[in-house]
Amino acid sequence: MPDRLIPPASIAAERTYLDGSFRPATVRIATDGTVAAIDPFDPGAEVVLASDAVLLPGLVDTHVHLNEPGRTAWEGFATGTAAALAGGVTTVCDMPLNSLPVTTTPRALAVKREATGGQLACDLAYWGGAVPENLGSLAELLDAGAVGVKCFMGPSGIDEFGHLDPAQITAAMTELARVDGLLIAHAELAHLLGEASGPDYPAFAASRPQRAEVEAIEILVDAARRTGARVHVVHLAAAEALDVVRRAKRAGVRITAETCPHYLSLCAEEIPPGQGRFKCCPPIRDAANRDGLWEGVLDGTIDAIVSDHSPATAELKDNPDLGQAWGGIAGVQTGLSVVWTAARDRGIGLERILPLFTTGPAALVGLDGTGELPVRGRIAVGAAAHMTVFSPGSPYTLRAADLLYRNTISPWLGSDLTGSFRATYLYGAPAWDPAHGTGPAAVLTRTGKELI
Repeated sequence: MPDRLIPPASIAAERTYLDGSFRPATVRIATDGTVAAIDPFDPGAEVVLASDAVLLPGLVDTHVHLNEPGRTAWEGFATGTAAALAGGVTTVCDMPLNSLPVTTTPRALAVKREATGGQLACDLAYWGGAVPENLGSLAELLDAGAVGVKCFMGPSGIDEFGHLDPAQITAAMTELARVDGLLIAHAELAHLLGEASGPDYPAFAASRPQRAEVEAIEILVDAARRTGARVHVVHLAAAEALDVVRRAKRAGVRITAETCPHYLSLCAEEIPPGQGRFKCCPPIRDAANRDGLWEGVLDGTIDAIVSDHSPATAELKDNPDLGQAWGGIAGVQTGLSVVWTAARDRGIGLERILPLFTTGPAALVGLDGTGELPVRGRIAVGAAAHMTVFSPGSPYTLRAADLLYRNTISPWLGSDLTGSFRATYLYGAPAWDPAHGTGPAAVLTRTGKELI
């Protein structure tokens, strides 16, 4: 399909998301794949969206585990970035685990880059990892191109990626503060986590109590206050921890936080027993906790909504013993649809949640135009023409055949969702649409780039 490589000169929509609101506009695309101009709505544009569709900037997902090389049977660059495009995501940041080797050295980062060759369907940046063995050398990872470094405050689930104790957290932040680097943290304290077994999901959730998150985030806040470092809390699941983040922000601590679609749409009381596809760490908690997280979204305490796309094989996920099933949710393809469905039910407008899928995560990793990296998450003159066409009123039932993951496992299979994607453009070129089949090779033009 070579014609699909040719960018249209202009795309017009009656509702184009620009600088936080919708308005009629025509986006004109330069031959280099950037936005050349944003003009009034032109019904004669080369592409004119149907009145029930909106034109959005390509979404940014800064929490994706692509697992390649090493655990490509779980997910890989080809399938993971293809699924991202199908969910309107044009830029992803790959986590430093569960690949082999883990991305804790510049050499390991180079190995990962080598593995991407010819496989990227969307743009890609990389996180490095902070583990006990590489403290004192974190700046080398940043110099090699990592957008920040991730640590765990309890066991990561794999032997290759050890966790940091409170003293090591301070050491990492002290080191990163010297170069204004970012530490992102899985905030659960090991000594507050219990043992889980059996099929009951509420019992599994109780084994990882909110207190484990709250006290971990308190440690992060204290270290960030003392060192002046930037810190980001990944996949915040405990609503009780939001007040810790709120107080820290008011005090000037350089802290941000994200949550995920599964925490905003699911609740422990409704999860059937023995279903490993719902298991993640921190766990999905009860409905009251979910309401509290939505308060954090609406009051600005939460800075981003990202997928924490962390798939595994059916063999690892389908164990009915939730103490043994692999913990991780596959969600890079469904994030906006899932959250929008939940937001609509709460009477929340699309404009309220879109910044958390676009400018929020982009700013986290310096893709907001404030640094040397290119602008993402905005339709703006000079930015890459990364856009997606979303139909916010279109209902559908999610099927395994719709998913482009290597393993089509999802907690939302069979769910009725609202909001479907009709096309995604990368550098102005049509990169995905549902009419060209369901397999990545049939659907996608592989024009994604590394951003570092």
